[in-house]
Amino acid sequence: MSRIGKNPVTIPAGVTVKVENNEIVVEGKLGKLVQPFSDVSIEVDAEEVVVSRPSDAKDHRAKHGLYRSLISNMVEGVSTGWTKELELVGVGYRASNQGQKLDLSLGFSHNIVLNIASEVKVETISEKGKNPRVKLTSFDKQLVGQVAAKIRGFRPPEPYKGKGVKFVGEIIRRKAGKSA
Repeated sequence: MSRIGKNPVTIPAGVTVKVENNEIVVEGKLGKLVQPFSDVSIEVDAEEVVVSRPSDAKDHRAKHGLYRSLISNMVEGVSTGWTKELELVGVGYRASNQGQKLDLSLGFSHNIVLNIASEVKVETISEKGKNPRVKLTSFDKQLVGQVAAKIRGFRPPEPYKGKGVKFVGEIIRRKAGKSA
C-alpha cells in the first residue's frame, strides 16, 4: 500500500470537492481547480477524500500516491494558496511590474518583459540595501512553480559568485575560482 496514497485528505471548511465523470473538481474561496484522473477510485465524504486503487499493478501503485498528492495540493491551494519567492542577486539586477507584466533587468543588453498568467498574482519588492525580490501567489501550485521556474531560467544562479535569479532560501553550491 502506498504510504502517501492511503492517507485521507481532510477537507477544510469552505472547500467543496466533487467527482464527476473521471474529473475531480475542487472549489474554494480562492478559485476552482479541475483534475482528470484514471486507474484509481476516489470517494468523497463530508470532511475527507479517500483515494484507492483496484490492484497492485505497477501503474496503479504509481497513480495511487500521485492523485492523492494532487488532490491534497488542490485542496490546500483553493483554501490558503501557494507562494513562491525569487531573489535577484547581482549588481544592477532589478524587477518591476505593472499589473501582470513583469519587467526584469538581468544584465542583458535589453530588459526581459514577461506576461504572467491572470491566475498568478505578481508582486515586486525592492528595499534599499537588499536584493530585489519577486513574489508569485496563486491557488494553482503547478502554475506558480512553472512561472517561477521560467523566471529563474532567464539567469540561473552561477556557482562562482552566486549571481542570478534564485529561490529565497535556496542554497547554491559554490566553487573555488582560479587558484593563483
